[in-house]
Amino acid sequence: MTITVHELAYYPVKGCAGTTVDSAQVFGTGLEHDRTFMVVDAADGAFRSQRTHPAMAAIRVEVLDGGEALALAAEGVEPLRLDIDTDGARRDVSMFDRPLGAAADQGHEVAEWFSDALGAKSRLVRVVPGFDRDGWGDTPGKVNFADAHAVLVASTASLADLNARITARGDSEPVPMNRFRPNIVLTGGDEPHFEDRVRRMTIGSVELAHSVRATRCAVPMVDQATGHRAGPEPIRTLSTYRREPEYGNRVSFGAKNAVVCEGVLAVGDVVEAVEWLDA
Repeated sequence: MTITVHELAYYPVKGCAGTTVDSAQVFGTGLEHDRTFMVVDAADGAFRSQRTHPAMAAIRVEVLDGGEALALAAEGVEPLRLDIDTDGARRDVSMFDRPLGAAADQGHEVAEWFSDALGAKSRLVRVVPGFDRDGWGDTPGKVNFADAHAVLVASTASLADLNARITARGDSEPVPMNRFRPNIVLTGGDEPHFEDRVRRMTIGSVELAHSVRATRCAVPMVDQATGHRAGPEPIRTLSTYRREPEYGNRVSFGAKNAVVCEGVLAVGDVVEAVEWLDA
């Protein structure tokens, strides 16, 4: 069984559309540019996500000039080019009611842009130089503004199995992989959810180590092309066979990993599973 990288993606602004790439530099906090920006409530600095603002899914973000600028586009608002300010005014931000410290505010123009796009007063912030945030799990690692882990890995085998179960119900269409917003999609493994059991893997010059299984909220029920809720799938079907008692009985899809060796990886790279969890 030869496992290879099928797809790579990073998400410059947490909760907004991702960017697929053929290759990526991987740092200790994940793929380059991944979730280095976050939209927050203008009043209290709490992060915004598709859980409450599904329209974020349809906000398209392009990283320009090696990370020196962003191009933003969304329905109903004029496109915006933003020059990044890593020395912008500091703003205290939080995620899941946990303080993350200070982030670099990106100014009033982009704040108004996101406020108009989402219909809620918002600010855009960036991680500051030296930002240091721990993950958690078997291998905690470091993380930017992702929920809690550097890299989300999923497989085409897991999606195929899920979609077979969905279509067998007879009342729903299969879902695309982007509902789960992975960074790395693997192919070549026949066993659904084999990514759960991989404890260490090397891809290109990168080494990843398992942190936790990726438990799921309402986000996979958001159509990532339109920014509209399209449930109850895939959560309805996942709940029939992917409940995780050790994670509060939530459903899971994919595995979250920490970066233990930085490097470069690419679509088509062979994945070497260095260590497996016993079945």
